[in-house]
Amino acid sequence: MLAVAVVIPLAACSSTTGAPAGSGPSPATGSSNGSPVKEPPIPASAFQDTTGLTGSTVTVGNISTLFAGLFKGADVGTEAYAAYVNAQGGVDGRRIVVDSYDDGYQGGPNKQETQAAVAKDFALVGGFSLQDNFGGTVLAANPGVPNVTVSLDDATANLPNTFSPDPAAHGWPLGPLAYFQSKFPAAVTKAGALVADQPSAISKWNDEKATMEHLGYKVVYDNQFDITQVDFTQNVVAMRNAGVKILFIEQMPQNYAAAVIKDLDRQNFHPIVVLGASTYSEALVPNAGGAAAIDGAYLEQPTSLFLGEDASAIPAVSTFLTWVQKVAPGFKPDLYTLFGWVSAELFAQALRTAGPHPTRGSVLQALRGITTFSGNNLIAPANPAGKIPANCYVIARITNGKFQRLDDPPTTGPTHGYRCDQPYYYTK
Repeated sequence: MLAVAVVIPLAACSSTTGAPAGSGPSPATGSSNGSPVKEPPIPASAFQDTTGLTGSTVTVGNISTLFAGLFKGADVGTEAYAAYVNAQGGVDGRRIVVDSYDDGYQGGPNKQETQAAVAKDFALVGGFSLQDNFGGTVLAANPGVPNVTVSLDDATANLPNTFSPDPAAHGWPLGPLAYFQSKFPAAVTKAGALVADQPSAISKWNDEKATMEHLGYKVVYDNQFDITQVDFTQNVVAMRNAGVKILFIEQMPQNYAAAVIKDLDRQNFHPIVVLGASTYSEALVPNAGGAAAIDGAYLEQPTSLFLGEDASAIPAVSTFLTWVQKVAPGFKPDLYTLFGWVSAELFAQALRTAGPHPTRGSVLQALRGITTFSGNNLIAPANPAGKIPANCYVIARITNGKFQRLDDPPTTGPTHGYRCDQPYYYTK
């Protein structure tokens, strides 16, 4: 299978009323640096545009990298939410039909498929690709087409017709870093990280590192690794020589994180390990060498424990898992599956708000009114309309090979189990 390093921290979470005072822009006026901006008007032609709409269906395009199963989860999650809504009669009697595209991990096809979707589908929903900057140029030229996706490309994410359940910005949530600083004050003066040699990964690490330094962390090791790397022994030895006491690998997909854990264990080097949303996977523990190798590692992420640990406390987790299995029996959901699901849910909310006779323009207008979104607490709330990153999070720890919440408020409380104790820190 193709090995690809991706940096997708869900952008951490805000309170249900948006970002804390002073931490970001006001609703519906967000920008990547936290300063207010005014969105351009929706094109008048969009209010007459019903491409992809019939009396009984609304067709949406999902452009993901399905090659080698890379981001198949994004398509599965979108399909699963559509099936869930359709089983309840659809939205105003219309079934959501997902038109799936595979860009094959290539920019040219991503752009061509975006052009095809703009011409055929009502909106783009739930797709995920490392090549979305190519399709982003098409979306920029078609500002009347809703794009409800988690985008890695800054320019695409900041388009006025892009709305994400996980808005991105240059910066990092302070909460998790402050938590570890409080818990391990000596260790954070000897922090380490491993960073994929991909532009998105490097950019996000620079934001996280700047946030760490703002809090008083000292990073003594932050080497880059090639996406084809499978052995991290040299990195482990170098980290030990540098005196690393706490290692942040929360931006790694599970296959890389598991390889790092294995090599840490083989070298009998045991810094505090911090994992994140892209490492959170059913495959992580067995691939890392089992509980003995990974027990004690921490997890911080701005989502519920959506693989099932939170199923009894957060009903949306059970709904998500049930419908994923209905559309793709045996499929193991991951972060990208969650992205597909919550993107489709955000789109459906706007479609419902637009009323029984929606247009692309009226759905865009509805999306501009959604200033808090959590997918029924599947993810901590963010502000899609304002493009304001979320700042709440959960803390868990692996014990006996299982993820278990740690030091979090009760899921029955006002924050639904999320810690919302620090704002988002903007680096630009």
